[in-house]
Amino acid sequence: MSRKDASPETLIDPVIRRARVEPEHTTLIFVAEDGQKTYISAAEFHAESLAYARQLQNIGIGSDDLVILVLRHSRFLLSSFWGALYIGAIPSIFPYLTEKLNPEIYMRQVKMLVGNSGAKAVITFPEFEQDLRELLDEVNCRVLSTDDVEVIESSEDSEIVNLWQNPMADKIAFLQHSSGTTGLQKGVALSHRAVLNQVKSYSRSIELSADDVIVSWLPLYHDMGLIAGFVMPIVAGIPLVLMSPFHWIRDPKILLWTIHEHHGTLCWLPNFAYNHCVRTLRPRHLEGLDLSNWRAVINCSEPVRYDSHKMFLEKFSPFGFKEEALASCYAMAEYTFAVTQSPLGQAPFVDWVNLEALQAERKATPVAADDAAATPVVSCGYPIAGVQLAIVDDQGNKLPDRNVGEVILRGDCMLSGYYRRPDVTAEAIKEGWYYTGDMGYIAEGRLYITGRKKDLIIVGGKNIYPQDIEAITNEVPGVYPGRAVAFGVFDDKLGSETIIVVAELDDRSGEVDPRAIERELRKRVVQRTEVTLADVRLVDSRWLIKTSSGKIARGANRERYLKEFRGE
Repeated sequence: MSRKDASPETLIDPVIRRARVEPEHTTLIFVAEDGQKTYISAAEFHAESLAYARQLQNIGIGSDDLVILVLRHSRFLLSSFWGALYIGAIPSIFPYLTEKLNPEIYMRQVKMLVGNSGAKAVITFPEFEQDLRELLDEVNCRVLSTDDVEVIESSEDSEIVNLWQNPMADKIAFLQHSSGTTGLQKGVALSHRAVLNQVKSYSRSIELSADDVIVSWLPLYHDMGLIAGFVMPIVAGIPLVLMSPFHWIRDPKILLWTIHEHHGTLCWLPNFAYNHCVRTLRPRHLEGLDLSNWRAVINCSEPVRYDSHKMFLEKFSPFGFKEEALASCYAMAEYTFAVTQSPLGQAPFVDWVNLEALQAERKATPVAADDAAATPVVSCGYPIAGVQLAIVDDQGNKLPDRNVGEVILRGDCMLSGYYRRPDVTAEAIKEGWYYTGDMGYIAEGRLYITGRKKDLIIVGGKNIYPQDIEAITNEVPGVYPGRAVAFGVFDDKLGSETIIVVAELDDRSGEVDPRAIERELRKRVVQRTEVTLADVRLVDSRWLIKTSSGKIARGANRERYLKEFRGE
């Protein structure tokens, strides 16, 4: 089947074209947890994707049908995703069940997602097939196992499958789902055109070239992993080296040694990953390591912390890592992925501002870095091509530079809407502008993020960002770094919110003294923010609730605190 004249282009066209023109091109290198590496060429990836497309068609799946992928991090996840695209179906990735998840809650979430979204098929591994068949017995949804899929060698696509007959760039390509402790709730619908626009604009911002190699461990069911660590390299034809997120968490050195071995040039990390690498890797893990080819590690998905960048640079500069390789990005699923990007080849700009003015007046007032009231805010860079940004107050009025407000945006990579949720779509998009819920400011064209609108804690008229309190908490000896949460609880007597901190104790190095840790924590918070903590709870490990992407779930932990410690 010839697609030379197919117009406008969709996501499947570059992959088909590459398989025919450069069949031996390295598309994917998958690093298994036992260290074995599987090399997959453009022709092989195309053939595997066609096999999934054929099997989906055999069970009656067609254009616009939603296909849920319940698969571990694997080559099968990638090819089944693209196989659904090949027939015009709409793939969406759901996290795979792990030992950390409650099986009963997990299965309930799968059934809820399939039922609410009207999914027509689920693809999973053989060991999970029967469970899903029983779960979805009363739902009009077929369950397909990876064992049912046979890869057929053929020179003609038409011998295997009828490719999508009427390609349209504005049709929904796939869904990204928002994370949450109650499951994946809002399906962000993205068109082929929006995703291709993102790949084009973002590739320009990061100066993507044929010499690049992208290395990733990021989960594929969230925007950073899905787009930066999967869709973009597949579409752009950049070799992708992929490993399991669970592998990386247990053994973070695997990322650095993979970059060393494959001359990796680009990698995206959430802020906690910088701390995880610094904290867990010892000199014996790094002997002989060469990171000189690493031209950019891009901090994204969480608030960018100046201290995290500083520690990462100090730890890995002896191994060839350069300060100019530090980078930052502001991104969200609703804009496909990247909204802004710091210029590559230079460390992100750090804006030193007065902390009191930032909290009390919502103004980013510049001060010297050595000023006693100074706090660093790391720039997320400039808007990528096609993006318009603005900062608005609570009434929706646009604010001038260095005034903190809600970040709103519009451009050509926007979501088509929340899948089957016109009410939520109308609430988020007003007059063409998407209201992000993130708080920040613009200065000299750069975007700075200060926190989430819904997470703001207002204490006596002062705006406190819980991320700042959490960062202070994570620095206190005896607290497990990265396992702390801060939130506000309204106090009727005071007529204002009070600040609560719950943190897990780090007893890995021996016994700890909770009373001493609490005293030190309270002292540091007062010293840094001039506010007093209303309550501190130091809890055992694994007390805190996390989202499906591994982030601390602030709202859910607030509810648990109220239930367990206040009986509410």
